[in-house]
Amino acid sequence: MRRIRFLIWKELIELGQDPRLFGIVIMAPIIQLFALAYAATTDIRNVPVIVADADRSAATRDLIARFDASPTFSVIGVVNSPNDVDRVLERGDAWMALVLPQGYGAALASGRAQAVQIVADGSDANSAGVSLSYATNLIAGYAQERAAGAGQAVASGGQASIQPVVRVWFNPRLESRDFMIPGIVALLLLVVTTNLSSMAVVREKELGTLEQLNVTPLTRAELIIGKLLPYGLVGMIDVLLVLSVAILWFHVPMRGSYALLFALTLLYLVSTLGLGLFVSTISQTQQQAMMTTTFFFLMPMMLLSGFVFPIENMPAAIQPITYLIPLRYFLVILRSIFLKGVGLETLWPQALALAAWSVGILALAIARSTKRSA
Repeated sequence: MRRIRFLIWKELIELGQDPRLFGIVIMAPIIQLFALAYAATTDIRNVPVIVADADRSAATRDLIARFDASPTFSVIGVVNSPNDVDRVLERGDAWMALVLPQGYGAALASGRAQAVQIVADGSDANSAGVSLSYATNLIAGYAQERAAGAGQAVASGGQASIQPVVRVWFNPRLESRDFMIPGIVALLLLVVTTNLSSMAVVREKELGTLEQLNVTPLTRAELIIGKLLPYGLVGMIDVLLVLSVAILWFHVPMRGSYALLFALTLLYLVSTLGLGLFVSTISQTQQQAMMTTTFFFLMPMMLLSGFVFPIENMPAAIQPITYLIPLRYFLVILRSIFLKGVGLETLWPQALALAAWSVGILALAIARSTKRSA
């Protein structure tokens, strides 16, 4: 027992002498708990809705106001033609479209049943299914209120004056697998490439060969790039493997350009490998690099990227942080190319964000490496 007590005391002293390890063991779980508690919600709120109002009557304005007043929906705009909603849904600016036809107000005034079309973006099958349920219930309740106000009644199982007609785009069967697998591909690439590259420089420190590299004519930029390229090759092999499994085994529909997919995936790999190299330059041991990568980067990125929980459901104070996460942009890219078949004319904001992130993190890795060698 005495020997065990001495061993425990020794370990506590070593923990106290390593403030970084204390941060990983104590602070990281607390930070992740707060992030998970605030971001982890399956409730659907503030679903962005685009409305095509061809009637422009008091009746359509009343229904639009009902949607906008609901905590579940947020009307982001009203257009005149159903054709105008196509690009909005393709860009992902709206999750749902409400199409109100010409003559809507006159039909309700005369007591005739009127169809209202609801178009949902099915690329996120779970959110689309829940949103459609909320929308149809809202319309049914609204129709009953109108009937009661007019002294009419809608019998159970009878025909309401407003009849929602549901359409689902991009994933008509609402297959959750088609939505989740592209996200899993993005997450796997992040985990594998970041963990691999986080060992690159710190391994040289542990082996004592970093000082030998420092006396060679290599510049710090050349050292970082030389470390980046081999892991980039490994990453591209991983890309081919996981994409092949997703398409050939799980039959995820691929509706976009393979060339664009691989080009933007390469850009994403530069950002993830750059992150790993940056972690490697600030770590002293491989174990420390692994723990820093996992607890301070991978877990928060997974929780706040939209992979698990929709970003729109997160508190307003947390949402700006998600713009700093490359996984957020690559999730949009993969799901849009796979399920929507869109091109660079739609995905250029995400591509630009990944490019900026890649340049920034590589610059930090090079700068940190230079600082440590001084």
